[in-house]
Amino acid sequence: MNYLLIFSVFAGIASLLILVLYFKFPAFIALLIASIISGMLAGLSAQNMVETIQEGMGSTLGFVATIVGLGSMFGAILEKSGGADAIARYLLNKAGQNKSPLAMGFIGLIISIPVFFDVAFILLIPIVYALQKNTNKSLLLYAIPLLAGLAFGHAFIPPTPGPIAVAEIIGAEMGWVILTSILIGIPTVILCGVLFGKMVASKIHIDVPVQMVASPVEDHNNLKYLPSFWLTIGVVFLPIGLILLNTSFKAGLMTIKSNSVNQFIALMGHPFSALVIGNIVAWIFLGIKKGYSASDLSKISIQSMAPAGAIILVTGAGGVFKQVLVNTGAGKLLAELLLHAGVSIVLFAFLAAAIIRLLQGSATVAMITASSLLAPLLVTGTYSPIQMAALVSAIAAGATIFSHVNDSGFWLVKQYLGLTEKQTFQSWSIMTLLMSFVAGLFATLIFYIGT
Repeated sequence: MNYLLIFSVFAGIASLLILVLYFKFPAFIALLIASIISGMLAGLSAQNMVETIQEGMGSTLGFVATIVGLGSMFGAILEKSGGADAIARYLLNKAGQNKSPLAMGFIGLIISIPVFFDVAFILLIPIVYALQKNTNKSLLLYAIPLLAGLAFGHAFIPPTPGPIAVAEIIGAEMGWVILTSILIGIPTVILCGVLFGKMVASKIHIDVPVQMVASPVEDHNNLKYLPSFWLTIGVVFLPIGLILLNTSFKAGLMTIKSNSVNQFIALMGHPFSALVIGNIVAWIFLGIKKGYSASDLSKISIQSMAPAGAIILVTGAGGVFKQVLVNTGAGKLLAELLLHAGVSIVLFAFLAAAIIRLLQGSATVAMITASSLLAPLLVTGTYSPIQMAALVSAIAAGATIFSHVNDSGFWLVKQYLGLTEKQTFQSWSIMTLLMSFVAGLFATLIFYIGT
């Protein structure tokens, strides 16, 4: 056995963690340095190392950069138009006071698909404040379900960047990833958000913080300026529906004899085309028809690229790390070791993401690193599209585990809910821990059912 190859893998991971945790390097640079250290220790020449970086970066970003960019613009238009507020107000109105925690969970799940977690939370927190003031119940009764939905959608459901990156790195089909994550998400949000939120709210009573933080949602207090619920929900699910339609045809669940029609569906249902169509529809119906000029929409789209750019670069660096493992043969050797040790591939996916998340705090970095480790292992077996999608969910579940003080989300929740550190651990951190295990269990069941 070539122990140097195994050592090179762990040396790369260790250097990544040291650079991020101790030296506070940006994740993009840290991943590149870790890849170079791992590759050189495994015996790659300088020329081969440069070629590996180009190959890994190019093959990954050819897909991910396009999808993340389009998805960011799509979410920004939904946010600025008041579409997120329209969805929230409609679902709360239909649910009524008694079912408002359930409504908040599904609001979070839907809105976090196109809108980043922190933006969506800040956008929707005034609604949580209003519910608490009207009912005088604990703020956690409504905030925990919302946070559960937002956290799940952010980590599991494309076109959010994390699952897109993982799906591309390990080679999972986007339609199956969407379908699998939605099936896992509904019971997970109910169990870990609604039911756990009710339990923790009975033990910890929190009123609206004295210093309420302003939110963009206040710009849309006049309901006549909000887009309609059905228009907004149609725009949100249009690209997802096109992708799922294409997946249904590819899986043989739906068939049409006409080859030209099949080709058209394949084109329209590809994530590139689906998100381009989604953006065009959003520009017209949530932008132009709501009084935004083309110049306004252009500025909104450009501004959305700032957070997307960092995620794209980190994803590309993750692709480099994966390529190092493939080109050196270290990934294949690691797969053989796991096989002989009897370690399940889905358990490895979960644990790899969970350990990295606990150590360095970023779910995105944890997902990308874990998928980079997992991808070379998959070449030793044959997995169905459903199993590949379940592996994406397993990685997302691991990367969700126990948000604590090294995660910016922990401090965001603490600030906006007016919690102490102890209360944040008791509510938000425990919720993410439960979500991780529940979603991981569902992902494992789907993986073995999908054989």
